[in-house]
Amino acid sequence: MDTRLAVRARAGLATMTAVTAVLYLIELVNMATFGLLTRMFGIRPRDVSSLPDVLTSPLVHDSTSWAHLLANTLPLFVFGFLAFLAGLRQFLTAVVLSWFGSGLGVWMFGSLLGHPSITVGASGVVFGLFGFLLVRGFFNRSWGQILLALVLFAVYGGVLLGILPTVGSGISWQAHLFGLAGGVAAAIVLRPRGRAAA
Repeated sequence: MDTRLAVRARAGLATMTAVTAVLYLIELVNMATFGLLTRMFGIRPRDVSSLPDVLTSPLVHDSTSWAHLLANTLPLFVFGFLAFLAGLRQFLTAVVLSWFGSGLGVWMFGSLLGHPSITVGASGVVFGLFGFLLVRGFFNRSWGQILLALVLFAVYGGVLLGILPTVGSGISWQAHLFGLAGGVAAAIVLRPRGRAAA
């Protein structure tokens, strides 16, 4: 591993460890206050007063058990770390576009096929980072990144069923779908521009 990649790996591990710690601290507070953070910072679709919650909802998880956060922890850590290996700019672009894509998608289209609900959780960002890692190699023409994408698809590909409206009750397929779209958009935005002629 070259020095630059080693530095990125250490920074990525530190960043994702810190992110994970913050999410668990927020979950502790949310459970201790019986879901107060969910009610305050979750997205309520098409409620104008809830638009700012696009910024906060990925930080909050279900307050009735640890299952929601536990399900997001490993893929978020793995995908975030792998995205960070490409550099801070790549990581931040993928996170921001996934975060906003997921949140705005939920705000506009959430609860259309079900009862009104409040949406929280980092799964939209998880799907976005996954989408970014799956397609960036094709835009970058990088065989290494394409091989990584194939490995990730073999291990985690089943989660893509989460973008379907039939995935199950209590799961925001809109967050997953629009988060995934945000990740793909990040790969497009970050693709190499035209190469100079030899």
